[in-house]
Amino acid sequence: MNAPSQIVLVCVGIVAWALVSRRLGQTSVTLPMLFVGFGFALGDGGFDLLDARISNALLHGFAEITLVLVLFTDAARVHLRSLRHRAAIPARMLLIGMPLTVALGALVAHWVSPDAPVMLAVLLAALLTPTDAALAQSVLSSDALPARVRQAINVESGLNDGLAVPVIVLAAIVSAQVTQTSVHGAPDNLYRFVALQLTLGPLIGVAVGYLLARLLDLAIARRCVTDSARGIAVLAGALICFALSEWLGGNGFIAAFVGGLTLGNTLKADRTFIFEFMESEGQILTLLTFIMFGAVLIPAGLEHAGWQTWVLAFSFLTFVRMLPIWASLAGTGLPTAEKLALGWFGPRGLASMLFVLLIEEQFNLPGFDRILACVVLTVLLSIVLHGASAAPIARWFGRRHAQLRSPPQS
Repeated sequence: MNAPSQIVLVCVGIVAWALVSRRLGQTSVTLPMLFVGFGFALGDGGFDLLDARISNALLHGFAEITLVLVLFTDAARVHLRSLRHRAAIPARMLLIGMPLTVALGALVAHWVSPDAPVMLAVLLAALLTPTDAALAQSVLSSDALPARVRQAINVESGLNDGLAVPVIVLAAIVSAQVTQTSVHGAPDNLYRFVALQLTLGPLIGVAVGYLLARLLDLAIARRCVTDSARGIAVLAGALICFALSEWLGGNGFIAAFVGGLTLGNTLKADRTFIFEFMESEGQILTLLTFIMFGAVLIPAGLEHAGWQTWVLAFSFLTFVRMLPIWASLAGTGLPTAEKLALGWFGPRGLASMLFVLLIEEQFNLPGFDRILACVVLTVLLSIVLHGASAAPIARWFGRRHAQLRSPPQS
């Protein structure tokens, strides 16, 4: 099929969803579930109506832009004043839970495939450690869950993408050296690369976010900006954070998150327009990303999947994630239910998709098709399992909260 006909098909699917979106919102069928299935039906695994070459390029672009925008807008929701009293939870998850997850994941991956190089196991674990704010939207938007749980999930998913990049690059470089394969675009000095990744991103995010907040406040006060243009400015600001940081050698995803955090906490005007933009125009990017994921990556992943792949996918979604998070929260006094929720709601999505595509482009690693298959299956299972469980778990927390607040019967 030619490009215009493919565009028509995709847009017809989006229109069909829009017409019944309110009804679907009352079910357990989430937006990622629906559009991944739609993309799979259109792609090689279904009716083969989309050009895989076009879709692969689009997937990379849509995933990158969508992740940047989600990180930026979700960070704008975080209130620094309230976070100060709850910073220990996400800090423990990032500084203790994340390294433990990579270590445990690498051990499990090496145990399942002992013939593969150890650093490939580390690479797989690092690719599947970052959590996804886009897939956690149904959790983050539910007032039934305790605020500290939602905030911890939000902060963790915003910062772990950038923290995972140095580990991913290091594991890929060492794997390439061990297997004597070619490397394209690897950093010349790894220590300098890591230092710039972790310092420039936050600095650029603070600078861009603060400047954007001041300019928006000035324009709003003088009635120089329309309501729709505010959202466009937010999109542009998020992309500036990302692109400027990447250009100068920093981590664009950390810059986007810190930029949104700074904007949300320094903007004096009402912040509602930021979230309204993401829930309307920004959602189109999310839809297209999941369509391309279903059309391109799922068929490729299923083609190379074996029993080891399925075992690893289930492992990374369950004990490989939950045990380290539980250990990192020891001594915090959190109830068991909240620890389990924080461990379970580590959905894998845009970041894992994007990172695996970047590694595939830059490194010609032998056996990478199995790593791709494992990432794809883990993301697919995450979309289904986390999407289906979000509403019931949120309702359970809501009932539990109501019971705790209700006075005892005399």
